[in-house]
Amino acid sequence: MDVALSPVLKSFVAGSLSGTCSTILFQPLDLVKTRLQTRSLPVSGGGADGMLAIFEQVVRRDNIQGLWRGMAPSMYRCVPGVGLYFSSLHSLKTALCEEGRPLGAVQAVLLGVAARTISGVTMIPMTVVKTRYESDVYRYRGVVEAVRTIYSKEGARGLTCGLLPTLLRDAPFSGLYLMFYTQIKYKIPEDYREGPLSSACHFSCGVISGLLASAITQPFDVVKTKMQLYPDKFSSLLQVVIYVRKKYGYKGYFKGLVPRMLRRTLMAAMAWTVYENMMQTLKLK
Repeated sequence: MDVALSPVLKSFVAGSLSGTCSTILFQPLDLVKTRLQTRSLPVSGGGADGMLAIFEQVVRRDNIQGLWRGMAPSMYRCVPGVGLYFSSLHSLKTALCEEGRPLGAVQAVLLGVAARTISGVTMIPMTVVKTRYESDVYRYRGVVEAVRTIYSKEGARGLTCGLLPTLLRDAPFSGLYLMFYTQIKYKIPEDYREGPLSSACHFSCGVISGLLASAITQPFDVVKTKMQLYPDKFSSLLQVVIYVRKKYGYKGYFKGLVPRMLRRTLMAAMAWTVYENMMQTLKLK
C-alpha cells in the first residue's frame, strides 16, 4: 500500500491511529490512577486492592461506562499528541541521525525527550482538562465547558498549570522508553523482528520498556496530578514535593503506580506495535 503523503504526515497518521487504539482500550486505568492519587487514604490503598475498590465504586455509581469518564479529553489529547510525538520523532531522527544505522542509547534518550517535549508543550491544555475531568474533584459536563470554566476562573495559567512536572514526567519517560525499546529490540534476531512474529516482538519490547520507564518517572506523575487538581493550593513543584513527603512519606511519590504502570506500559506497547505495523503498511520503513 503506497500512499501519496509526505513521510512526516505518514508518521503523524500512523501515530494518531496508534494513539486512538491505545487510548480507547486503556482509559479505565488512567481514570483509576487519577482517582488513587487524589484520595486521602493511606498509600497502601494505592495497590491492587485500592484499584479494585475504585473500579467497584465507579461502576456502582456511574455504571460500566463511568470507567471511560474523561474519554473525550483523553482523545483530544492523545490522538493528536501521539501523532505529533511520532512525527516529531521521525523528523528529528531523519535530520540528526545517519540513515540505516541503529540508534545509540544516548541518541534514543535525546530524541525521545525532544519529541515528547514538543508534543507535551503543545497539548498541555488538554492534559489539564483530562486530569480534572477524570478526578472526583471537578464535575464538568463537557470538554468545552471545562476549558471555558478553567480559563474564566484561572486565565491562561490555569490551562498550563503543571507543565513543568508534566514535562519532567513525560520527557524522561519517552527518552528512557525509546532507549530501552530500541536497545532491547536490536538484541533480538532480525528474523523475529521482521518476520511473522514482528508484532509480538514489538509488543514484548514495549512492555519491558514501559515497566522500567514508568517506575522511574512515577514521582513526577504524582506531583503533576496534585498541581493540576489543586492550583490554588500549590504554586510550585517544590511545594508539592514537600507536601507529599510530609503527608505520605517517600511511598507517597508512588501512589497510583500500579494502574499507571499497567496503563502506560500497555498503552505504549500497543502504540509502538500499531505504529511499527502502520509504518510498514505506509512503506516508511
